[in-house]
Amino acid sequence: MIKKISLGLLVLSLTTSCVSKKIYADLENKFTELKKENRKLADENDELNKSKNQLGLDGENLKTELAKTKAERDKLLADYAATDKNLKTLQASYSALEKNSDESLQANMNKNRELLAQLEAKEKKLSAEKERLDKLKAELDSSAKRLSELESLIATKDAGMKKLKETLTKSLKAFDGKGLTVHEKDGKVYVSMENKLLFQTGSWAVGDEGKKAVVAVAKVLGDNPDLSVLIEGHTDNDKFGGAVGGVENNWDLSTKRATAIVNILTENKNVNKQNLTAAGRGEFAPIASNDTSEGKAKNRRIEIILTPKLDEISKMLNEL
Repeated sequence: MIKKISLGLLVLSLTTSCVSKKIYADLENKFTELKKENRKLADENDELNKSKNQLGLDGENLKTELAKTKAERDKLLADYAATDKNLKTLQASYSALEKNSDESLQANMNKNRELLAQLEAKEKKLSAEKERLDKLKAELDSSAKRLSELESLIATKDAGMKKLKETLTKSLKAFDGKGLTVHEKDGKVYVSMENKLLFQTGSWAVGDEGKKAVVAVAKVLGDNPDLSVLIEGHTDNDKFGGAVGGVENNWDLSTKRATAIVNILTENKNVNKQNLTAAGRGEFAPIASNDTSEGKAKNRRIEIILTPKLDEISKMLNEL
């Protein structure tokens, strides 16, 4: 897909004299940045899931090792008891044979020393196994605690995004049935606005009704300053026949429209501009078929994608 897009940009630069090298380079850089950002978010999400699964596996392995060590400890205790019993038996024999001969006495004494040495060795081994068991238990407890904290943090993030979706849905209720939808997917909240609510054909000027919707979104963003916000402009696949009203092509139009939404959002002084990113996707991310007028209408849209900051989760993963 990247090769096709790059080839399309090259052909466009050769065939359209109105597109300067700077505009081409800017668009290409924006595309590269968006691709990196998308890959980064996908990689972070994959790493979180992998780390969670790995912690689960580590916990199970530690439980298995703990059970094995307990079994070994029980066997050592049984051996210790049997050896102790033999020692007592030999001590009784020693007392009986002591009267008979010095030779028998010496033999029993040697045997006794041997058994005492064995008993001491088993006691040391039992102590070492107990120490290893305590260490394994401490590691298991620590891993379980970190896993619980990570799961709790992820659950808190999910609950926060669910609450954010409910807040946005309530704030934008007045626009139900006017081409605006709010939904949650993969830990992110998406606010999608069809062009019929925002723009006239070929224009990037936001109409009065559309501006009201964007202002309502900005108020929610102002109350949630820790969110990363990506504003994406999308078009259908209808091509421009050269520059129309200052618009070079679908890339240009979608970028201008995304930027127009950013400008309205930043009118709210509580919105953190550093968290905003404007992107033009052109016709290359459709959500419906462009073979029908209804599908094209759905594809002509602005998507505001809200993502929670993952700094705390990343820090916790680095400490594991």
